[in-house]
This record gives sequence, structure tokens and C-alpha cells, in this order.
Amino acid sequence: MTPGDRSQGTGFDLGLQGQRVVITGAGRGIGLAVTEAFLAAGARVVAGSRSLTEPLERLVEQGAQLTVLETDLATPEGPAELVAAAVGAHGGIDVLVNNVGAVRPRVDGFLATTDADWEWTFTVNLMAAVRATRAALPHLLATDAGRIVTVSSVNGRLPDPLVVDYSAAKAALSSFCKALSKEFGPRGVRVNSVSPGPVETPLWQGAQGVAATVGGHLGLDPADVARSAAAQAATGRFTTPDEVAALVLFLGSPRSGNVTGADFTIDGGLTDAL
Repeated sequence: MTPGDRSQGTGFDLGLQGQRVVITGAGRGIGLAVTEAFLAAGARVVAGSRSLTEPLERLVEQGAQLTVLETDLATPEGPAELVAAAVGAHGGIDVLVNNVGAVRPRVDGFLATTDADWEWTFTVNLMAAVRATRAALPHLLATDAGRIVTVSSVNGRLPDPLVVDYSAAKAALSSFCKALSKEFGPRGVRVNSVSPGPVETPLWQGAQGVAATVGGHLGLDPADVARSAAAQAATGRFTTPDEVAALVLFLGSPRSGNVTGADFTIDGGLTDAL
């Protein structure tokens, strides 16, 4: 699917033409789908990725309004460098999408999860968003209509021993977003989050993803692990990156109006409503 295909059939203009968007973790999976969705809607995107992946390179070669910054967003300076690149390229920022994240299943349990493991998980899944937000907020405030959309996870409220540190980090991330919405909503910046369940991405289904790691530990076929996880959803399948991207796109657009401080679950009915 090309970026232009994503805008077909939407039925209305999201008001994103020419908007300046920063996306973290844009090289693959959800981040790539979000990048393509914003480009299709007419936005100018600055994407942060550890490397220039083939899909991002193709978008650049196709003449998309895309700037890619190769940076490690887990470093203290990485997120600020990304924001600075966006401001340098476009003079400001209208939308920040905090997407970068990663998980390492703790198949040997909590007692084998070290301080270094916890620090890595919280750095990638929480502090990268904290640092990107800190750097971007002055520019978002200057627009009087800035938007922040953060990709969290259902594990933030569905703790799982297999991903004990990831669950805790995502719970903290969702709390962080809610607190931000209360402080900066009166100043014109709306903050929302999206919490997917399992998604058809390399994080789950890649060679070193959750299914492969768990399958290797238990002596199971990774495909069977993935099928078992999908079967827990009411829809019986994983969410696709495009489905998550469509939700992020709406929340990052002026069309989402007075929506702030909200977390939107997209998990095929995996979790029970509270």
C-alpha cells in the first residue's frame, strides 16, 4: 500500500495538510504505519529511527514530505535531537507522536530480571517519551493547538508476569500522559494515548519477537504462540499497524476537537471494559 492509498475513503478532511509532525520509533511496525498515514493526510513529517530502514528510504525516494533523523531515542540526547531537527526543518511542531517502545519477555521470571533490565525497559518505554515531550512542548505551546499522541499498551492495566517490567513502564507512561493533559490542556495542548493489544509487528512476530522468544523457551512453534495470543481477543486476531495508525491519525488531527486526557484501547476485545 502506498501512502496515498491510506487517504482513500476517509470521507472527510482531517485538517492535517501542511501540519508539522514528529514521530518517534518510525522505522517499522506501528511507527512506520503512523508515518505513512500522516504523509497521506498531507502532513510534513520528521521521523526518528535508529536507522534509515528500507520502507523509510523508499518514502524519501518517492518524494514524500519526510525527513528522517537516524538517532538512538534511548539516549538522553536522542529525543531532543529529533525535536531540534523538526524545528530546524519546519520552524515548529504541531503534533508529537510518542511511539518508540520495545519489550523483552522475561521468560525466566521476575527474580531473573535485573536492575539493568528494568532500567533499559523504562528508558525505552517511558523516558524516551518524557524527553521528547519535554523538548517538544515549548513548540507545541506556541501553536495554541498542539497535540501529543502516545502509544502505550493494554499491559499498562493488564499486568503480565512475562512482561513485568514492560507492564510497569507502560502503566507509568499512561499516567504520565494523563498528568500532562491536566497541566497543558488549559494552555492549548491536547494529550491522548492509544493502548493496543498484540499487533502484527516485528515486536510480536519478528525473528526475535515475543512469539519467537516464548516459543523458544517453551519448545513451541512461534506461530502457535501467536495464534494462541490472537485467540484471546474477541475478534480472534491481532490488530494491524494500519488500524492503530488510523486512531493515532485522528487523535493527532484538529478533527479530534475537545478530546484530551483519554486513553483509547484497540485490542479486539482482549481486555474487559472497566
